[in-house]
Amino acid sequence: MKRTLGKSGIEVSAVGMGCWAIGGPWDWVNVDHTYPAGWGDVDDDESIHAIHAGIEAGITLFDTAANYGAGHSETVLGKALQGKRENVVITTKFGHLVNEAEKTVKNGDDQIIANLRQDCENSLRRLNTDYIDVYQLHEGGFDPELAPQVMDILEDLVTQGKIRAYGWSTDLPDRAAVFAPGKNCASIQFALNVFVDNPEMRALCREQDLGGLNKSPLSRGLLSGRFGAATTFPENDIRKFIDFKQGTTADRLNKLDQIREIMTANGHSLTQASLAFIWALDERMVPIPGFRNTAQVEENAKTMELGPLSQEQLNQIQTVIGETEVRGF
Repeated sequence: MKRTLGKSGIEVSAVGMGCWAIGGPWDWVNVDHTYPAGWGDVDDDESIHAIHAGIEAGITLFDTAANYGAGHSETVLGKALQGKRENVVITTKFGHLVNEAEKTVKNGDDQIIANLRQDCENSLRRLNTDYIDVYQLHEGGFDPELAPQVMDILEDLVTQGKIRAYGWSTDLPDRAAVFAPGKNCASIQFALNVFVDNPEMRALCREQDLGGLNKSPLSRGLLSGRFGAATTFPENDIRKFIDFKQGTTADRLNKLDQIREIMTANGHSLTQASLAFIWALDERMVPIPGFRNTAQVEENAKTMELGPLSQEQLNQIQTVIGETEVRGF
């Protein structure tokens, strides 16, 4: 299964590989506190093996960001893609202050415009490539009045051959709408899964002929069916903050139990059904599930052979889920 990122004409596999989890531990630093923002310890050799397995299984889209692992995710991806670069599409992101040595990342809204060109060079270095296919602004709430200045630089980077196209990683349609008409704007990245929908953003992608890259398609692993009320995570895993016993997450676990049979009726695993749900919802969308090992990648890739859920399954799932969130994971 293939998809085209709208007017850019960039062709990608219908499911991609999100590379946040392979970045390893790193910290987000605020003025008043620091917290883990990675997904725990990683094995770089296994990450590279999983990337190769994805390529062999037909996956061509790899999504990362400068802040994932404070540059480590880009570095690992760059190593894995040596000798394979011409066969894949790399999407990465900019907009934060990354300290590779200390493994820390800070907000950098006021420096995004000034740092953009150097940020691009830094990502090119870590990825060990001479161009980025889609370069995405990673600050979802960036001032829309300043966004045109960012676009001007991105268009110039296209002219220079540093990037092929650009996009915005944001769940806010009013921000995405600023980039959308851009000559070389290819896509918007936003959260989309069984529990989270953003109809306004999907409509914008359709109206402006953009691709939709979907982060959190598995609700940070919840939709794999492997988690329960007793689930816990290590101190260096961002998911340690999730409360599985009450609130939104507990409600999602309950609803997942109710839709399990519907989702798996046609031979999909829960994970595969969650990706196939997105295709049934909107054929323009491209889910980019995260991964930590080869088995996960192979399961995700297999979904392309199974195809989307049926309209009947989609309707039944939506009936059980009811009102969805517009933003979340």
